[in-house]
Amino acid sequence: MNLMEERKKRILAFMREKAYKPLLLSELVTVLDVPGEDIPLLMSLLDDMEKEGLIIRTKKERYGVPERMGLVTGRFQAHGRGFGFVMPEAGGEDVFIPANAIGGAMHGDRVMAHITKPATPTRTQEGEIVKILARAHKTVVGTFDMSGSFGFVTPDHSRLFRDVFIPRDSTGGAKPGQKVVVEITRWPEAKRNAEGKIIEILGDSGDAGVDIMSIIRAYGIPYEFPEEALGEAGIIPQAVREEDIKGRRDLRDLRMVTIDGEDARDLDDAVSIEVLENGSFLLGVHIADVSHYVKEGSMLDREALHRGTSVYFPDRVIPMLPKELSNGICSLNAGEDRLAFSVMMEIDRNGRVKDHEIFESVIRVNERMTYTDVYKILEEEDPELKERYREHIEDFFSMKELALILKQKRLERGAVDFDFSEARIILDEKGKPVEIKKYKLNIASHIIEEFMLVCNEVVSEHFYWLGVPFVYRIHENPDPDKMESLNQVLGAFGYHLKGYRDVHPKALQEILGQIRETPEEKIISTLMLRSLQKARYSDVHNWHFGLAAEYYSHFTAPIRRYPDLIIHRIMKEQISGRLDEKRIEHYRSILPEITESNSERERAAEDAERDCEQMKKAEYMRERLGEEFEGIISSITAFGMFVELDNTVEGLVRLSSLDDDYYEFDARALTLIGERTKKRFRIGDRVRVQVVKATPETRQIDFILLDSQNGNRSGEDAEGFKKAKPVKPKKAIDPRILTHIGANKKVSAKFKKKRKKKLKGRK
Repeated sequence: MNLMEERKKRILAFMREKAYKPLLLSELVTVLDVPGEDIPLLMSLLDDMEKEGLIIRTKKERYGVPERMGLVTGRFQAHGRGFGFVMPEAGGEDVFIPANAIGGAMHGDRVMAHITKPATPTRTQEGEIVKILARAHKTVVGTFDMSGSFGFVTPDHSRLFRDVFIPRDSTGGAKPGQKVVVEITRWPEAKRNAEGKIIEILGDSGDAGVDIMSIIRAYGIPYEFPEEALGEAGIIPQAVREEDIKGRRDLRDLRMVTIDGEDARDLDDAVSIEVLENGSFLLGVHIADVSHYVKEGSMLDREALHRGTSVYFPDRVIPMLPKELSNGICSLNAGEDRLAFSVMMEIDRNGRVKDHEIFESVIRVNERMTYTDVYKILEEEDPELKERYREHIEDFFSMKELALILKQKRLERGAVDFDFSEARIILDEKGKPVEIKKYKLNIASHIIEEFMLVCNEVVSEHFYWLGVPFVYRIHENPDPDKMESLNQVLGAFGYHLKGYRDVHPKALQEILGQIRETPEEKIISTLMLRSLQKARYSDVHNWHFGLAAEYYSHFTAPIRRYPDLIIHRIMKEQISGRLDEKRIEHYRSILPEITESNSERERAAEDAERDCEQMKKAEYMRERLGEEFEGIISSITAFGMFVELDNTVEGLVRLSSLDDDYYEFDARALTLIGERTKKRFRIGDRVRVQVVKATPETRQIDFILLDSQNGNRSGEDAEGFKKAKPVKPKKAIDPRILTHIGANKKVSAKFKKKRKKKLKGRK
């Protein structure tokens, strides 16, 4: 496999040379000096490369690379109104695809597009999709309906804007209004919808839990374990046996606790601490030894790899492992013997790890603590809790002291520490959201976060220097162009990013420190986060930009993350001396695919969790139509401004609903400016809004502006912002389509011309 990939790279490099012109197969054979017996192999290789979109074969049977022939390969991102954009894999500007040029592509498909119109100063480049290389969706989740003698399914995903046609004999007994899963049997074409058959009925649209199950199925998250995997889990002993303990260090007398959220059931990390005579801390991080029970190649292992991670929703958890392991024998439940991997670290008062030891152990957790209780002990001096946990009080204060030292050291080296508020959505027994709370991490959360971070770094560096195959958590340097764009936005707020063409994380951290507690904190933090690369798993070592850490891996959560589990296997084999050349070669061959798969499953889980949160927020606000709220302007675009309420719910005030003036969008300053009144709306302004629309299906919430405390910054208009009239919101317009058609400048010019004409008439 590696040899084939190497050959592909060589052919691509050859075809990308400036002197190369598209060649026939016979010419390639001559130029590449391919022996006669290897010609069939070359033909097969070229066919594979063509299917992958790496090369193109013209009608005249000549081979070349897409980018040299006016073609772009990338992912198609559809818009609900029918058009879309192709995001080039090679980087560069997106390609706008008009509705009549998508050629049957669906959102997420890997496609090849032909550039039909180059970019201009006012328009992005335009193209048409000429080939679909890989389909993103084999199934679609949506609402079933009947129309005469046939049925159709309207997809839940707003970007899958075409209904799926369902023949009468393929409805699977579904009734109108039910949520269903459709298997695509015939892909869409330019003027023809997709066709499919219903393979699963999730339930009626209004039934409890059906909406979340729709998201689970839409993102392809496995939620039922195969019988074989459940069978393997069922025969695993639920207590540690004597034979399991052999060869392990006995730490059952060591005082330790778990600290987790109130609802947590999969407890995979415990901590212990001791202050040594020299003043240093002896920190112990003890992680559940899942690899003892989940053996390589077993059905449990294959299913865990397939899932990649546990997924968390407001009403349920989709675990990576069956409950017999995740909540049972692997969970570090207080008072029960458990098998673990322990990392003991001596850390001095400056946060330096002076010494460490990694070994297999047997442990017994003393107390199952919650973040809330530890916070109350440390920050509120709760007398009842202090009495109840008096044996651990000294440890908690030592943990706090060490956590603050570790955090300070991390910040000094330049780690980028975002401080976003998170939402906690409370559902009733019917799955209806009844409360949305904003919460931030407290000192108890920070203790566990800092201890896990330092432990992961120690483990990663230890095994890096041993030179064995490993799974690293890497975060590559940001793209310089994105950093330049970020710096332009920062300039509008009076900030400057040092060395943005080759930025160090410390420069970003300095900006975060400057914006702390300012109105623009959230928007700048969000823009900064979006400007960074996405952290991912890799079998090749690289540093972690966001943490400013040279070595980093995920080791501390094997119950809910597969990369941690496979790391445990490698560690165990190395410690026991079983990691010979054969096993090293085995891991080198499987880790590239495993790390790529795990990164993809992580992204799918995050997207599903985010989608569910947005849906439940819209559902919550739908019950509050007409109600008024105060919030701050969190973002401003060419089509309106987003307002975030105190409970983290965010909605859009559309430009079309601001009826007291025509407002221009200043992209550099991220400001809306009234043409007549010169009234300005900026990020961070406090405003009062009314909820006029909330649609869970599209995850959209619309507000209208009632008044503003900060709408008069220019000082040119002493009048308060007059109450906006409730209007029927128009469909949202993707800002990229406005850029493409040059709508921003043209609309403004049009309005100016109209007003000039009116004024002239009055004279």
